[in-house]
Amino acid sequence: MSSGIPIELDSAVTTIIIQRPNKHQVEAYENWLREIVPLAQSAPGHRGVNIIRPHGTSDEYTIVLHFSSETNLRNWLDSDTRRRLIEQVRPLLNMDETIEVKTGLEFWFTPPKPSGKTAPSYKQFLITVSAIYPLSMVVPWLLSPVFSAVPFLSILSVRALLTSAVIVGLMTFVIMPRYVRLVAKWLFR
Repeated sequence: MSSGIPIELDSAVTTIIIQRPNKHQVEAYENWLREIVPLAQSAPGHRGVNIIRPHGTSDEYTIVLHFSSETNLRNWLDSDTRRRLIEQVRPLLNMDETIEVKTGLEFWFTPPKPSGKTAPSYKQFLITVSAIYPLSMVVPWLLSPVFSAVPFLSILSVRALLTSAVIVGLMTFVIMPRYVRLVAKWLFR
């Protein structure tokens, strides 16, 4: 497993797994996916899976797993269940799978595979600000009834913490994955 920098064991992680089934084994590989995906989804801390199937001349399947923490991810990756299923699929693959672990923020700006081109820092800045700015106005406004109803939450530091947590959660799990896909042509150009 390759991971550029050590990450917090309790931070949310995204794992990118690349597998390339032999062209005559695609149906068997798809059947294998139908078996492993529900098992991964039932693993503790699992937050979602996306499968990007090959397109064009590519034979590459990209499996994107989201887990609540690196600990939960490692428990799934090292589990006997996954090990057994990987041994089952290995004969169907052209080469061993590759696994990359990314934190939520790092994953926002992962370049698409074909180009491999990194988004310039100024574009990352512009995209991030354009997403956070409206949230920084809307989220406190939406939470204001809660702050008014619960006196403890109206303490400045508590209110700031709660607002920040909601904004970061929305950015990591809802907005940025979709937003970056939407502007990918401009971002990675």
